[in-house]
Amino acid sequence: MRNILAHIPHKDKDAFAQNLKTIWLAPTREQARKLAEEICRQYKHRFPKAICCLEDGLEDSLSFYAFPQLDAKKISSTNVLERLNREIRRRSSVVGIFPSADAYTRLVTTYLMEYAEDWSASRAYLSEQSVQAMLRPAA
Repeated sequence: MRNILAHIPHKDKDAFAQNLKTIWLAPTREQARKLAEEICRQYKHRFPKAICCLEDGLEDSLSFYAFPQLDAKKISSTNVLERLNREIRRRSSVVGIFPSADAYTRLVTTYLMEYAEDWSASRAYLSEQSVQAMLRPAA
């Protein structure tokens, strides 16, 4: 979804963002859709481009509701990915200049393997039971 707030005047961004946040904090997909429809009706004439962006990307942004066994706040957030990318950038900036693209790929791959091992062994972001429960219906 493109940046909806890019189409909102600065003075209205905070209030509009708070309204948008209620969509993704709704307990069910149906309630999220109803909140989105309400926001679309409320702001359709004031911010038509922003509402168009919201309508175009709404279904994609609500896909995390398809995972009822998992904590929606965890899978709707990109914080884990942002942290992972920041760590990769930090490690690659320490090296500075890589002799080849393969050297960079090896560094990133090694870190990702280490990262995956840490998460699978100790600090599971999502419990193994919830992931297994989610995978059963798909199989």
